Amino acid sequence: MKKYNKNQIAIDSLNSEQFRVTQENGTEPPGTGEYLQNNEPGIYVDIVSGEPLFVSSDKFDSGCGWPSFSQPVAKNFVNEIRDTSHAMIRTEVRSNHGDSHLGHVFPDGPKESGGLRYCINSASLRFIHRDDMEKEGYEDYIKQIKERKQ
Repeated sequence: MKKYNKNQIAIDSLNSEQFRVTQENGTEPPGTGEYLQNNEPGIYVDIVSGEPLFVSSDKFDSGCGWPSFSQPVAKNFVNEIRDTSHAMIRTEVRSNHGDSHLGHVFPDGPKESGGLRYCINSASLRFIHRDDMEKEGYEDYIKQIKERKQ
């Protein structure tokens, strides 16, 4: 089993936006994220630890301005924490091993997929195309990627 942890070398190589989002609990401006329009098959991993977070088949267009997913790849890779910042009550999503701020989860996602919307900053993610998943050590998650209907 692959080990994941907060990696100082990865943190040191983040650009300023990635650092602000993952290490300082920031939020990228809506509509600007690198993966917002990505529809390729693959897996999204924590940019700091490499732990698997979301697969492309669970990504949907919520119209919120950030990549949205109906569920994480596995519950043990994400922590959901009560967030009362900015005079709101929300549920923050952080990577379990990397402790990166990812975004927030809301109860307004597609009902047929469980009703959740994981609203995630692209700056906290690294995308690995399905064709590269085995080479990068994520072969256990390939079966979770379903073909999208066009």
